[in-house]
Amino acid sequence: MGQPVRDYLLTLCVTAAVTYLLTGPVRKFAIAIGAMPAIRARDVHREPTPRLGGIAMFGGLCAGLIVAAHLHNLDWVFQLSTEPRALLSGAALIWLIGVLDDKFEIDALIKLGGQMIAAAVMVIQGLTILWLPIPGVGTVALTQWQGTLLTVALVVITINAVNFVDGLDGLAAGMVCIAAAAFFLYTYRLWYGHMIEAAAPAALFTVILMGMCLGFLPHNMHPARIFMGDSGSMLIGLVLAAGAISVTGRVDPDTMRLFAGSEREATHAMLPVFIPLLLPLTIIAIPAADLVLAIVRRTWNGQSPFAADRGHLHHRLLEIGHSHSRAVLIMYFWSALIAFGAVGYSVHSTSLWIVLVIMGMSALGLVLLLLPRFTPRAPYWAERFVPPRYRRIRDKGEAAEGTAPSSGAEAQQGPLEAPMGQKGPESQERTPVVVGVSGVNGATAIGPRSRFSDRDRAESAR
Repeated sequence: MGQPVRDYLLTLCVTAAVTYLLTGPVRKFAIAIGAMPAIRARDVHREPTPRLGGIAMFGGLCAGLIVAAHLHNLDWVFQLSTEPRALLSGAALIWLIGVLDDKFEIDALIKLGGQMIAAAVMVIQGLTILWLPIPGVGTVALTQWQGTLLTVALVVITINAVNFVDGLDGLAAGMVCIAAAAFFLYTYRLWYGHMIEAAAPAALFTVILMGMCLGFLPHNMHPARIFMGDSGSMLIGLVLAAGAISVTGRVDPDTMRLFAGSEREATHAMLPVFIPLLLPLTIIAIPAADLVLAIVRRTWNGQSPFAADRGHLHHRLLEIGHSHSRAVLIMYFWSALIAFGAVGYSVHSTSLWIVLVIMGMSALGLVLLLLPRFTPRAPYWAERFVPPRYRRIRDKGEAAEGTAPSSGAEAQQGPLEAPMGQKGPESQERTPVVVGVSGVNGATAIGPRSRFSDRDRAESAR
């Protein structure tokens, strides 16, 4: 068991390294060809930032597959299964569509059609759902059309769910990395814990996906130097969906041999074990919830479901007063709680402490949501290791220089002390960036809530 872990770790490191090293040249290439769209009303960043980060991520995907194909404990996956080739074919197609969209802004319906075609390409090459274990019924075999429709639907939903949360620096890559880590633990347990070879391709896909996200995150964390764009968000969404499809419907309850009796009794008794299989969207519950709420909100307001707005979950976190970094960390927290909670419950469904831990962490998450103005302060001995906003004020001279505000409220009131309508010439020239500091790297945190309406009015007046 030690050698496969080393092979997985090597694949992850190579994928992350290639993605990280390619992102810098890709950023320069994106700037050279002008893949830096103008700031839109719904954007959080304030300076044009290059896209096309998906090019580097696709390079990491190819590198991970090539390395895995030459490793002794993973090469058999490529020899006995067509799923890696199916993943590469679908990923190449969706990546190409994303690159064109990052540069030329293609229509949303065209992108939707491309997503469906990419899913169909994977189905044709064998990456599809064959059957589903349904509690109380047993294992239900799907017809070719049923499996195809279910596979295409899962791919399209996952791609768009990931694309919808790609609105803050490092948000989509971090959430998908967390989901991939949780899903890898589950698939690895199926493979080596129950000796189910059908779970091996999914474990490989999730390891490569983690490497893609980890390699891109250093360039994409706030303030982001480059965005992944649709070429990246749709790509990692497709890889995440491929991992779920690869293991969903390919694991027979009888292969685990944990329960005696009929197949129906075994399937019903093993419902907690099959939670990640029956409901793979629990791994991306936050993006999926954001997707559903966005469609309902836009339809209710008489808009197209594909129309962009500022009503996503991360936008609402910023509106209630959370900083950019804290909003991202909160989304990370909830994603990890749901993903690892589902996997933990599937392993120890009879343990009461699993439920108690999930409930306790959920309560902690709610407290974090209700404390948007709270700014933690590091102890004096650790101040040199934390950003300036977390350091304590030593004397009035430092406060006058603006090195560190004494509280979160003072930090937000600093540039906006003059009442509205009574600003002097000096205050009018200053840009009221209150949460982050704008720099040459691109995106920053947004200002107070009142800035939303001001910017929207400015956009509508043009």
